[in-house]
Amino acid sequence: MSKGTLYLCATPIGNLGDITARCLETLENVDLIAAEDTRQTLKLLNHFEIHTPMTSYYEHNKREKGNYLIEKLLAGESIAVVSDAGTPAISDPGEDLVKLAIENGIRITPVPGAVAGISALISSGLTTGRFCFEGFLSMNKRQRKIHLEEIKTETRTMLFYEAPHKLHATLSDLCDALGEERKIVLARELTKLHEEFVRTTLGEAVEKYKDEQPKGEFVLVIEGASTTEAETDCTSLSIEEHVKMLMDEGMSEGDAIKAAAKQRGVPKNEVYSVIKKK
Repeated sequence: MSKGTLYLCATPIGNLGDITARCLETLENVDLIAAEDTRQTLKLLNHFEIHTPMTSYYEHNKREKGNYLIEKLLAGESIAVVSDAGTPAISDPGEDLVKLAIENGIRITPVPGAVAGISALISSGLTTGRFCFEGFLSMNKRQRKIHLEEIKTETRTMLFYEAPHKLHATLSDLCDALGEERKIVLARELTKLHEEFVRTTLGEAVEKYKDEQPKGEFVLVIEGASTTEAETDCTSLSIEEHVKMLMDEGMSEGDAIKAAAKQRGVPKNEVYSVIKKK
């Protein structure tokens, strides 16, 4: 028996007119749709009069449901994975299902479409030649601190996602890490009726949302550090001083070695060997 195919279907991030003909055809013809938010996906299916069976697949059931979906794929069924909006497997449990499918020799086919981060980037006015996707900052204090340390010398334009109720805390932490004058574009409600781009600095963004209640999901597009800033931050310190500074800020030695290596643009083993010689 031949195995089924796993389709990664990008759905609209707001405007239903952005769905592709290929996505509609795929959703109509697969055996099952695995949806991160079945209520949201049902609205989409009803709008386009698609009646394909659907099951939930989200962060808190991905382990057990992932095995269930793999069994169906191995039995020859075809499955489409969709997130609540946009492209699945980006800051999304679809990533885990892709890995499981690869382990089981199952064919994976992308059905491209909208990506919130890219839509925000191309509309931001910031540099698009080199950029990096940073996703959501961790709520874990230690991991959040490490992440913020690692991006201090990042010269590429950075893309973050954030929910409205966490926006001000995230802006405050980014401002502390990157400085008040760093440029930021906050993209909200992309492709929807109240789409908005706020082009400002981190310091001004913190002030703006201190009292203002934000609405809708946000993409934060942040200017990278200048090459001079990045080089000065790293090269003004020896490796030992750099690691010590990070440890003084609360990191363990292992985390400090990892962060210093990334900030200096050198292999982790190079930093590790210097520190362990002491």
